Amino acid sequence: MTTKRNELIDITSQVQEVVIASGFETGICVVYAPHTTAGVIINENADPDVKVDLLDALEKMIPKINFKHAEGNSDAHLKSLLCGKEKTIIVEKSSLKLGTWDAIYFMEADGPRERKVYVKVVEG
Repeated sequence: MTTKRNELIDITSQVQEVVIASGFETGICVVYAPHTTAGVIINENADPDVKVDLLDALEKMIPKINFKHAEGNSDAHLKSLLCGKEKTIIVEKSSLKLGTWDAIYFMEADGPRERKVYVKVVEG
């Protein structure tokens, strides 16, 4: 469940748990958000201000204006389009191959809402 209209939620540990549960030493992990007003991004997790800056920049790039879409959330659709709904991460030694400062975030652009994220690990 998301709690704000726009937010980034660190899901790295939950994705890593799925990788470990798969039992695969090497492969590919796909993280997918099946929503047209949300997404998945990978970015810095060391400084919490990065999340604030990213959300602020998205809001400035795609403000909530008077779009024709009946639900009034076209800005959220555009943010999802810009950020993407899925990410693919290499798995080595049963671990996500992320950069030192990387985290996997669920990006909410039209909350608060009940959301899902699918994670698939394929051996390779």
